[in-house]
Amino acid sequence: MKFALFSLVMNLPNAVTGESFTAGQKLENVIRQAELAERLGFDAYGVGERHGAPFLSSSPPLLLTAIAARTERIRLLTTVTVLSVLDPVRVAEDYATLDHLCGGRLEMIIGKGNDPRHYPLFGITEEEQWESMAERYALLRRLWDEEDVHWEGRYRPPLGGVTTQPRPLQQPIPVWHGSASSPLSTELAARYGEPIFSSNTFHPKAKYKALIDHYRERWAYYGRDPKDAVVGAGAGSLYLADTCEEARRRFRPYYDAMQATASAQHNQSPFKDLEDQMANGPILVGSPERVIEKILGYHAAFGHSVLSISVDGLSEAEQQEQLHRFSEEVIPVLRREIPSTVWDLRTPAVQRG
Repeated sequence: MKFALFSLVMNLPNAVTGESFTAGQKLENVIRQAELAERLGFDAYGVGERHGAPFLSSSPPLLLTAIAARTERIRLLTTVTVLSVLDPVRVAEDYATLDHLCGGRLEMIIGKGNDPRHYPLFGITEEEQWESMAERYALLRRLWDEEDVHWEGRYRPPLGGVTTQPRPLQQPIPVWHGSASSPLSTELAARYGEPIFSSNTFHPKAKYKALIDHYRERWAYYGRDPKDAVVGAGAGSLYLADTCEEARRRFRPYYDAMQATASAQHNQSPFKDLEDQMANGPILVGSPERVIEKILGYHAAFGHSVLSISVDGLSEAEQQEQLHRFSEEVIPVLRREIPSTVWDLRTPAVQRG
């Protein structure tokens, strides 16, 4: 299994100490977190996209560029790029530029996002999100794959003979499809022959398994070899301690603070409390042994080869503690138990120094 650390750059006062970051301090915290993830042997670092408090992740390409300047090996992900509301021309230019600046370490995860606040900001309705996503992605692929693009559609003005610059360094830039709630996203991924990344955060395992199963069914429908279908999955928050009871006690203030945000209220998780999440949901809170057991159980259902985790909301000292423990006590076991070749053949196109 391969491992990605990601952040939505959630900037809340610390639920235990009351400590708060300025926007600049929080952004620097995320960059240091990515540097630490690289030193600890994580395979990728991701920055999500949100457009409202308490998140500061409205401009992933800018933040990932800063991370690219201070890392050398780790792959850089967007978790996710909310393509349903973005101009594909701007996306093509921004991320092709980032692809050069990071030496070909970029991989995009596209999705509609799960925060409805971005729809009125960018002038589409929530009902249009899937149609908008499909159209914009088709155009983005053409802009990266072709020159002299002529195009006409619904969600931006026509293009007449456009070649975006710079051209991507990677040919092509790898794209994953974020999957959280609808078979329309898994259908789009299967049609293009591209991997999916299940959010696996808000709902019971069965819902995400049904979407992953649909993806594999449609993958085969398009005549592709089932062994080539690649799945990644999230797990939400991480908190390890020597015992499950200690982890529960230490994480509870953070859990309560996160659940009080407007974003969490919108997602309407069916899990009634932290205990329910720990017993029946994807959250990775407990002893290292219990967390390994849970990840293996989810892998048996999903067959995923990449796992993403987050330490958003914790103090910086606890972020470091959790990442060290995960890299030392969990990752080695899972690498041994679940071999994965994802990213093995992808090395940075440009080596520094």
